Amino acid sequence: MADSSANLVLQYHVRSISLPSRLPPHSIKIEAELNKLKSWETSLVSTTNSVSAETIKIGLLGLAELYNCVEELIHSPLTQQAILLPQNGGLVEEALEGSVGLLDSCGSARDLFGMMKECVRDLQSALRRKGGDSSIESNIGAYMCFRKKMKKDVTKCLRALKRKESKTGSSTLLDIEHYPMMVMRVLREVTSITISVFRSLLLFLSASSSNTKSGGWSLISKLMLTRSEASERGQKTFNEVGSVDFALQSLHGSIQRNDAKVDLQMAQRRLQTLDASIGSLEAGLDCVFRRLIQNRVSLLNILTH
Repeated sequence: MADSSANLVLQYHVRSISLPSRLPPHSIKIEAELNKLKSWETSLVSTTNSVSAETIKIGLLGLAELYNCVEELIHSPLTQQAILLPQNGGLVEEALEGSVGLLDSCGSARDLFGMMKECVRDLQSALRRKGGDSSIESNIGAYMCFRKKMKKDVTKCLRALKRKESKTGSSTLLDIEHYPMMVMRVLREVTSITISVFRSLLLFLSASSSNTKSGGWSLISKLMLTRSEASERGQKTFNEVGSVDFALQSLHGSIQRNDAKVDLQMAQRRLQTLDASIGSLEAGLDCVFRRLIQNRVSLLNILTH
């Protein structure tokens, strides 16, 4: 899944943007925040492992700060005057249409993380009860079935993002010396980087404990790894989601060997880490969701005044 993530990011030209220096200070702040996120996006390309929750959190925090700057741009008298001119009516309409799609994507991601958190906590509770090897195997099976379904849901969301991105107009052809066109360019750049962050967030959820490019290890070969090898590989190769998958596969194998104690503890630790990671990302998503709503309300207020 790490290779898939890198390939998806590579499809989009990563560049720094440069806005005219004569623009108001809030426009320069947007330029700075956009370039930080562009650098963050570039770092994903060089990441050979699945992207970690901490990396995704940095992207979400940067996105929330970017939308704070966009609010300043929208509330600028110069921007509001430009938007209200009859010949620039399409600008705010495009921005409003884009905000609907981003809110839908953000809401879908929040729902997926909520379901993931619930499933992780159910499995944690089941492993603490230790109702017997057959019971543990059943709980592991239920979790993996959920993960399989979640990957399908993530794929649907990624396709929706791709459609949204195809509708986002090119900003490179706009005359950025003309203020209304500069505003449109900025809003398109913001939409583009928001889609990139959401894409990485969804790919985090669908992370696999196998290398999809090379075909992956077979389940049997994974279960034949020593515990130290499994622990090291799980920590270095996968993100928090993939590490749990790997630990559960290892636990399943040790149950078959009637030697599950150590692998049970490893699975519990990994689940605890994943639970904390999900909570952190949910908080970041909630913050971005509020900023998106605020952004949409501000645009609507311009039209109604």
